Amino acid sequence: MKERLQKILAHAGVASRREAERLISSGRARVNGQVVAELGSSASLGEDVIVVDGRPLAGPEAFEYFVPNKPPGVVTTVRDPQRRRTVMSLLRGVRSRVYPVGRLDADSEGLLLLTNDGELAHRLTHPRFGIEKEYVVELAEPASKQELDRIRRGIESQGERLRPQQVRREDAAGSCVAVVLAEGRKREVRRMFEAVGRRVVRLERRRFGPLRLDDLPPGHFRPLTKDEIEQLRAATSA
Repeated sequence: MKERLQKILAHAGVASRREAERLISSGRARVNGQVVAELGSSASLGEDVIVVDGRPLAGPEAFEYFVPNKPPGVVTTVRDPQRRRTVMSLLRGVRSRVYPVGRLDADSEGLLLLTNDGELAHRLTHPRFGIEKEYVVELAEPASKQELDRIRRGIESQGERLRPQQVRREDAAGSCVAVVLAEGRKREVRRMFEAVGRRVVRLERRRFGPLRLDDLPPGHFRPLTKDEIEQLRAATSA
C-alpha cells in the first residue's frame, strides 16, 4: 500500500511528521536509490527500499515484534530529554530499531507492543480499526454501581466524550475494575474515574487487541509468535 513518504517516516519512528517533512525537503531521503525531495511523493515500506541519512528502513523480511511488561516509572519513548528510563531499556539484547505502538503513561504499567513494522503500527493505532485495549484499574476507594454506570454512559472531559466499550467489576467491592477501550485518548481511563470522584492507584494494561500480558513478569519482554503476528494483521485487515 502506497503512502506519503513523510507519513511512513513518522510511523516508523524516524521523526515526527513535521520533522519528516523537513528531512525530505532537505534531500536526506532516498526511495529505490533516488533522492526524494517532494513532500507529495509516495512509497511503500513493503515494496520500496527507503533510506534516510544512509540508513535503510526495515523491510518485511526484517520486521520484529516484541511485547514488554512495562513497570511504573518507565516512559513510552525511544529517547527522553529528561533522561528518564525508557521502554527501550527493557529490550535487553535487542539490536533492531523498534518503536512503541501507542503509549502508556509513565505511572501506568502493563502490555506494550514494539515493532519496526510501520504499516501495522499505523493500522493498530488508527481509530478506523477500533483495536481494543483492556485495563485493570485499582481504586483508592470502591466505585459504586451508579458511578460505574455513569462511566458506561460516557463522560465529558476537557471537551471530549469518553465512553468505554466495557466496564465491569473485578471484585465484589468495586475496588478493582476492568475497562475496555477502543480509542486511545490521553490519560483516558484516569480521567473517567476522576470525573466520578475516584482516584486510580494502579493502572495495568493486560490486553492490546489479541495480545495478552498473561504471566509475563514486570520489566521482562518476549517476542511475538507467528500466530500472534497473524492475529494482529487479521485484526487490521478490514
